[in-house]
Formats: sequence, structure tokens, C-alpha cells
Amino acid sequence: MTNKERAAYVDLELERRYPNPPIPLDHVDAYTLLVAVLLSAQCTDERVNKVTPELWKLADNPDDMRRVPVDSIRDVIRPCGLSPRKSQAIRDLSEILMAKHGGVVPQSFEELEALPGVGHKTASVVMSQAFGFPSFPVDTHIHRLGQRWGLTSGKNVAQTEADLKRLFPKERWNHLHLQIIYYGREFCTARGCDGTVCPICRALYPDRKRAKVTRKA
Repeated sequence: MTNKERAAYVDLELERRYPNPPIPLDHVDAYTLLVAVLLSAQCTDERVNKVTPELWKLADNPDDMRRVPVDSIRDVIRPCGLSPRKSQAIRDLSEILMAKHGGVVPQSFEELEALPGVGHKTASVVMSQAFGFPSFPVDTHIHRLGQRWGLTSGKNVAQTEADLKRLFPKERWNHLHLQIIYYGREFCTARGCDGTVCPICRALYPDRKRAKVTRKA
């Protein structure tokens, strides 16, 4: 198979399995999504969803959140890990949203990535899931799957994102990102598949006998 043929197979198979993938992080608006995505760094979505209801009791908008002591934020989000850095970022970005953006989450990569604690992947998720802008957020799991499926040489997540964007239609990016996440969790986990086990890996590489060695992001 060529790269394009593999991509076409992946596209059809994921659409068949997950035609309407839900957004995994619970949220009610762009701000709560932004904070939830920030909390999800090196943390599972499941754990974030358990923590955020308590956080929203403290504040669920930037105007209120900027008034909450950092220590109080940290105490609530501690289960998500990296709580000192994340709590400070949540407080600081809330202050900036009020000072520079009228309390509204900006709808541009440049402005989002200028916020504390917000990198390109977080900005991509917000642009995609809050605003519907075509984006292809790539985390380490998607990066790994892209390599297992022969869609990228994957030296880093930036290269993987660029390769996936070239292979798939722009109108599929937002859904496909979520579909890959759900497939990876169900079938192609870090320990559950080494490039030879899951249905897509076997379909794309039926003759692969050895584990696919993937490059770290």
C-alpha cells in the first residue's frame, strides 16, 4: 500500500467504527474547554473530568477564576499532576483573558498560544472543538499510531501533524483526530499493540512480524 492508500483505509475504518465521536473532555464553553485541555497534559481525560466539577465550583469563568488564590486552584487540581504549574497558568491566563480579550477566549492560534500553559496542541484542540476550525491536534499517542500505520516517519509531533494534514481531507481533520483517539484507547494502546496486534495494524501490514519501533515525540 502507498501512504495515500493506507490513509484512505484508516479514514474509512475509523468512520465506520466511530461515526459520531464525542468530545472526551467535559465542558460547557470555550473557557472551560481551554482549562480542561490544559489540565489534561500528562493526565487522563477521565481524571480531568472527575476534577473539573470541583474546579468549576470555585470558578467557571475567567473573571471569577482570576480572583481565586492559586493555592486553592492547586488543591483542587492536584490529582491531575503538575499542579503548581497548571494552577498558576490557569490563574494567569484568566487574568490575561480579562485584560486583553474582554473575558473571551480568542479564536486564533497566535493569541491562544500566547496564553500561559497553552501550547500548539492545546490551541489546536480549542480551535477544533470549541470553534470548529479545521485542526489536527497531535499528542504522543496519535504520533505513535501515525508511525505504526505508516502515515508518517514521525520524528516529532509537528512533523506528524504536517504529514497527517497532507494525507487526509481538511474537512475530516476534526472528526478524525477524535476517532484516532478512541481507536487508540480501545485497540492500539501503548502496551496493547506494538504495530502487529490491532485490526488496523494487521490490515495495513499483514506480513509484519516484528514490533514497529516508534520514535518518541
